[in-house]
Amino acid sequence: MAENKLVDLSFELAKTIVNMIDNITVTKSAYMVNQLARSATSIGANIYEAQYAHSKPDFIAKLEIALKEANETDYWLKLLVQTNRISEEEYKNAEKLCGNLRRLLIASCSTAKANLNNKNSKP
Repeated sequence: MAENKLVDLSFELAKTIVNMIDNITVTKSAYMVNQLARSATSIGANIYEAQYAHSKPDFIAKLEIALKEANETDYWLKLLVQTNRISEEEYKNAEKLCGNLRRLLIASCSTAKANLNNKNSKP
């Protein structure tokens, strides 16, 4: 990964999801597929937006939205695998990327909040 792991990993997850959902053939699954596509691609979009945040609180808010979207993505992945819309292998690959991304987002949010609190507590 290049200079920004969050950007790179979120883009990798989005590509994985896009390719995965293009292979789902159960037409009655469209509502789940749409939700998964929206949440998975929203993660990276919010991370990109965070890079140009107006303030530290805005930066944190964008990353927290990305984290919420990652959690939602995990939900849709679990539902799709447990209803046999995607294979166990597809699920494990996407879930691993999503889990890694969530851990990075949690760490980034925690660090940004700590830095903000340290800055605000100085006289």
